[in-house]
Amino acid sequence: MIQIRKMPVLCLILLLINLMTTQTQGLAVMSVDLGSEWMKIAIVSPGVPMEIALNKESKRKTPVTISFRDGERTFGEDAQVVGTRFPKNSFSYILDLIGKSIDNPMVQLFQKRFPYYNIEADSERNTILFRTDDETTYTPEELLAQLLYKAKEFAQISAGQKIKEAVITVPGFFNQAERQALLQAAELADIKVLQLINDYSAVALNYGIFRSKEINDSAHYVMFYDMGASSTTATIVGYQNVKSKDRGFLETHPQVSILGVGYDRTLGGLEMQIRLRDYLAKEFDAMKKTPNSVFNNPRAMAKLFKEAGRVKNVLSANAEHYAQIEGLLDEKDFKLLVSREKLEELCFDLFERVANPVKTALETSALTMDIISQVVLVGAGTRVPKVQEKLAAFLNTDLAKNINADEAAALGAVYRAADLSQGFKVKKFITKDAVLFPIQVLFDRVAEDKVKQVRRTLFSRMNAYPQKKIITFNKHTTDFTFDINYSDLDYLSPEEVAAIGNLNISTISLSGVSEALAKHEKESAESKGIKAHFAMDDSGVLNLINVELVSEKTVIAEEDGKEEEGAFSKLGSTISKLFSGSENEEKIKIPSQNEEKTTEEKNKKETDEKVKESNDTKPVENETKNKTEKVVKEKPTQILLKESIEAKVEKLGSQKLSDDKFSASKSKLKALDTYDKEKAKRESALNNLESFVIDMQQKLETDEYQKAVQSEESEKIRKACSDASEWLYEEGFDASADVFEDKLKELQKLTNDVNERVFEHKERPEVLKGMVSMLNGSKTFLVNMKKLNVSSEIFTSIEIETLEKVINETQEYHDLVVKVSKETKLYEPVVHKVRDIANKMAILDREVKYLVNKAKIWRPKEEPVTSTKNETENASDSKSTDSDKEKTDSETEKLSEENEAKDETLELPIWNDEPITNEKTQDAAINDEHQEL
Repeated sequence: MIQIRKMPVLCLILLLINLMTTQTQGLAVMSVDLGSEWMKIAIVSPGVPMEIALNKESKRKTPVTISFRDGERTFGEDAQVVGTRFPKNSFSYILDLIGKSIDNPMVQLFQKRFPYYNIEADSERNTILFRTDDETTYTPEELLAQLLYKAKEFAQISAGQKIKEAVITVPGFFNQAERQALLQAAELADIKVLQLINDYSAVALNYGIFRSKEINDSAHYVMFYDMGASSTTATIVGYQNVKSKDRGFLETHPQVSILGVGYDRTLGGLEMQIRLRDYLAKEFDAMKKTPNSVFNNPRAMAKLFKEAGRVKNVLSANAEHYAQIEGLLDEKDFKLLVSREKLEELCFDLFERVANPVKTALETSALTMDIISQVVLVGAGTRVPKVQEKLAAFLNTDLAKNINADEAAALGAVYRAADLSQGFKVKKFITKDAVLFPIQVLFDRVAEDKVKQVRRTLFSRMNAYPQKKIITFNKHTTDFTFDINYSDLDYLSPEEVAAIGNLNISTISLSGVSEALAKHEKESAESKGIKAHFAMDDSGVLNLINVELVSEKTVIAEEDGKEEEGAFSKLGSTISKLFSGSENEEKIKIPSQNEEKTTEEKNKKETDEKVKESNDTKPVENETKNKTEKVVKEKPTQILLKESIEAKVEKLGSQKLSDDKFSASKSKLKALDTYDKEKAKRESALNNLESFVIDMQQKLETDEYQKAVQSEESEKIRKACSDASEWLYEEGFDASADVFEDKLKELQKLTNDVNERVFEHKERPEVLKGMVSMLNGSKTFLVNMKKLNVSSEIFTSIEIETLEKVINETQEYHDLVVKVSKETKLYEPVVHKVRDIANKMAILDREVKYLVNKAKIWRPKEEPVTSTKNETENASDSKSTDSDKEKTDSETEKLSEENEAKDETLELPIWNDEPITNEKTQDAAINDEHQEL
């Protein structure tokens, strides 16, 4: 009966656990702060909010480096080690190359900095390729995809579950082609990108999250100055509480808005490191230690580059430091004292550019420094003393360092990931990003037999996004095309404009225009123009949603006793007018929030009046005619007709991977992943076999193993281990993981018996000692039970007899185990194993625990209290009854205290410091719970 009662509840508990486990699987999300030199990964998982994921070296950031050597693929620091020895096989600073053609200034600068790479033009996609050998090439998307996949692995290990969704940071100056390329790299890595967030927006979000209590209805402004490895960005943001109706009712949320941005995409720590590398190379050549120039040796230059990075970091905190490399070239060592002044001299022109991004950000935001509350430093490059000195001198203010310069972007991005995911609910923090490069629509219009080129701005500089916009073409009656281009880039330097690449984003060709117009003309509809709907999403990617011809048709509605139908027709017409404007020329009208509200209220009022008028309209009776005859009244109604126009979008500039190439890249990366997994599996199997052989050989030399094994058995095991060891270092060196695992299983089968005997002989004394202690406690408890039962019938005679029987059986079993153990040789099979002894102890333990709990919860029965007065007198005198009741309660309480005092004399044994539970009482409770369920 006990088992029957327990089963339903246990099944229910298992079901609930299974449901909870199922619900928590896949809830975790991650962010990747993908920089030029480092990447930081953050996760949010159930019970673990906003945590940085560690890599395999337990470090919080990982070099964005991947290497290929002799069929081996390595990442991070391991790849940097390979890159020092074989620089052509190690790839870094890949983010700067994505979505760019070979003639882009950034690609040419990369080739100048690292001349040993074999970079080719991909003419089909107007991008580049890295060639590693005659048969193998890698696109920047493929290299980044492998790094992102590794980032996902780190995140999954930290979260303890699979992760599919992520928010990835990008430089704010990434154009459309670069963003599309990065999205495709994430797709190759099997990552669903919730959003590409600008790095400065992620930093601003992280800053605001931890200071949300300081944000109020009044806007306050903060500047973030971020100098990283490759670029520098100054961003001015505004924090303010705003009201929104996202969930259908008015709510107040904090909001961060990007107001001004200035950047320099070539100013950063990498350029300083490159200049220091070249200076060290010149100094080594000047020493004339070898006739060969270090500039002609890629390996030597890679060593100098690494050393230059180390020295640069040390000089941020020290006035001088030695650069030294053993065997730099032709086995000649190099050592040189470098001062901070020398580094500042080498980078003099770079430090003069420090303030330029700030100037642009202030100009863009139309703000002045006196209303900016803080200037916060971000990025490793801001640790250079000269950078801080130049920046402080220009701004004439203190520089704040109250944010984690390395991890702020990753943590801000993962907060956004949790907000966008379906598995988490976070405090709403609205982020309004802004367009850096204005986008325009360019098309031709024929006027007076002349073709006129018309430009219409689609997104102006610093327009907030995500946002949808519509452009209307009124004059076109046949198929036509229009272009989407970058425009108004005069505020950028010629070098920055050139780095953007192709300024033409796409060409859109419309077909079926004349057919759609003819169709609407047949229905006597007046064309309101062809409307192209665009949207810039959260990731800053521009998309064409659809194109349609919109026409307006006048319909005569008769009020012939059909008042209800007329009312709804008018209502539909009125509503349609809310969305159809009279657009006489190609322009975009984006009403402000107040204008939209005013128009909405006005239209609503007109609609209500028209609906009311329609409902109040009654047939007019003609006195000269029959009174039942109704007057027919005609009223015009305007309805909108929409016809979809086919639009073909041709992307210009650098192209995404085509479907065929994407599938080929996916297969290539999958093969690499499979190889790595097989390699890891083989290495693990090899290590396990090798460790087992060495461990077993050492154990056979110990006393406990020599006593537990006969000479014949020992020789057999030694020979098997020796044979396995020889096989490992000879023909078995190239064996597969399955072969190693099979060899290990054979050895384990051969040694299981001896290992078990050693374990039994080692653990048995402690277990028997515990059994003796349990027996002593049980016997003491039995004596006290019998004494207590004389005065109070707590236990039944059957319970006492049962306990006594179990104690005797346990004692007999203990004596038998001791006797057999003494008579059995250590090398003979074990008769009574530790688990058998433990099971026997559990029977006694369970019986005693039940009785102990019964004694703890037992209370004596209350003696009936007889009334000394007549019941009729009690009924007539309530006060007397209350007094008697209080007296009776007092006597009962006193009796209970006396019984409790008796209970205190009961000695209860302690069982291994475990909590005491009453199993039989629990069974009843479980049964009650089952009935309720």
